[in-house]
Amino acid sequence: MTDDSTTLNGHGGTHAVTAALAHGVETMFTLSGAHVFPLYDAAVGGRAGVEAGTPAMRLVDVRHEQTAVFAAEGTAKLTRTPGLAVVTAGPGVTNIVSGVTTAHFNGSPLVVLGGRSPDNRWGTGALQELDQPPLLAPVTKHAATVHDTAEVGSAVAEAFAVASAPHRGPVFLDVPMDVLFSYADVAPATAAPASPAAPDPDDVDEVVRLLSESAHPVLVLGGDVWAGAAEDAALRFVTATGIPVIANGMGRGVVPAGHPLLVTRARGAAFAGADLVLVVGTPLDFRLGYGVFGGRDGAAAARVVHVVDAPGQLARHADIAVGLVGDLGVTLDALRDGVEHLIRRPAYDDWAAGLAAVAAGAVTKDAADLTSDADPIHPARIYGELLPRLAEDAVVIGDGGDFVSYAGKYVEPARPGGWLDPGPYGCLGTGLGYAIAARIARPSSQVVLLLGDGAAGFSLMDVDTLVRHRLPVVMVVGNNGIWGLEKHPMQFLYQYDVAAELRPGTRYDEVVIALGGGGETVTDPRSIGPALDRAFASGVPYLVNVLTDPRIAYPRSTTGI
Repeated sequence: MTDDSTTLNGHGGTHAVTAALAHGVETMFTLSGAHVFPLYDAAVGGRAGVEAGTPAMRLVDVRHEQTAVFAAEGTAKLTRTPGLAVVTAGPGVTNIVSGVTTAHFNGSPLVVLGGRSPDNRWGTGALQELDQPPLLAPVTKHAATVHDTAEVGSAVAEAFAVASAPHRGPVFLDVPMDVLFSYADVAPATAAPASPAAPDPDDVDEVVRLLSESAHPVLVLGGDVWAGAAEDAALRFVTATGIPVIANGMGRGVVPAGHPLLVTRARGAAFAGADLVLVVGTPLDFRLGYGVFGGRDGAAAARVVHVVDAPGQLARHADIAVGLVGDLGVTLDALRDGVEHLIRRPAYDDWAAGLAAVAAGAVTKDAADLTSDADPIHPARIYGELLPRLAEDAVVIGDGGDFVSYAGKYVEPARPGGWLDPGPYGCLGTGLGYAIAARIARPSSQVVLLLGDGAAGFSLMDVDTLVRHRLPVVMVVGNNGIWGLEKHPMQFLYQYDVAAELRPGTRYDEVVIALGGGGETVTDPRSIGPALDRAFASGVPYLVNVLTDPRIAYPRSTTGI
């Protein structure tokens, strides 16, 4: 819809940036390209932007388009405001496919604006002439080309509205060069906020009935709980019902570290012994055994309730007892209200206490690895040094395989919105983009990026972006000189491995120093803590390169197959 009381005169970039600003966007992430110059002009309040009265937008230019998209997606994850990435035509667009696909799997609200060869040269072999939306259509909520300057603002406004609506996700638009550079006088586009969707009351009643009959329920909180601003409702539900909780993705921290009902470290026992599992805001994918729980010692399989924010998110492959669809905060409050009005309230104290004991035992068992003085360094020792140095509002980012799996095991956020990882698509290379986003979104918080040495190779050049834009981040590389996720399984299967070796002892810290940051290599476990202290105190992008034992494989039970 448009507001006819005023008109805005400007080129296509002015109309696009005005629409983005109206949706709360504060930063444009990009890599320079002539096809999209008008978007930069509007963002920085250049001549055309000033004449049109366009407010300035922060402009962050990166070294690879994938980083621009990961930074925009990271911004969306942390701020719950749609992220904006701008890329040039042709290779600029094809370079973003993995980033957009990651946002698609994560349900992250993201708008990517791409350049495009001019309409008036289309079909003649213009530079980087490519019909781009079909490439992005399978991994976006919408992908299209805007061919009229007067429609750029409304198309971008609609893109942000679509990206933000449950279930959230990426939208791609490209604008031909001649259309983007041209001028139009149109009313600025506006959009009315959507009302939260309530779940079906009968479905709510059925879930409450299942809870009343359950002796061993488990609640799984996923990333959409945070994305949908349902974290307070989730904590109210947990407190009121006493159901033990397992968190994944950005659901981590909704129930804070140390809470007696947070039993993520006992997930094996919880899922094996459960008779009812409520999965809220996350798919029933490989991370959750594809939705099959219970059945321990010959018991019946657990009944499963899947709570999602949009019908398309309901599991189709799993046998679910009830599928609840609606705003997650509204839904959790409705379930809490239903349980509180039961004549005979169920009590799960013994079940929860048993799982808490299992979780506490796992923590106790960790102590040996977290304090290990082994030489070469045990990767867990890094976390033994890092954890006591993390502030309550720290943002911790994981980008890697085995090394970052330890982070998922040991790092338990004290607050929601403090953990970022690639998500179920498992795309390495998200780390530098997420770190850029975190430092901008949380300027006063610690930002810690945990990298496997394999993952570091995907994006470490964007330390240059951190340096140029004065964005201090502490980076820790667990450097074992191998592709650990591949080497150990291949050895198990074939008794040999190929294509799984990296150069031992690579000085990733010297790469960061060469790009204008700081860093050091650590080979003694006793030196890890002091190195981290120097990193936090440095005020610059600083990388601690810890050489770890390549013989140690993370003891995983989930393969994704």
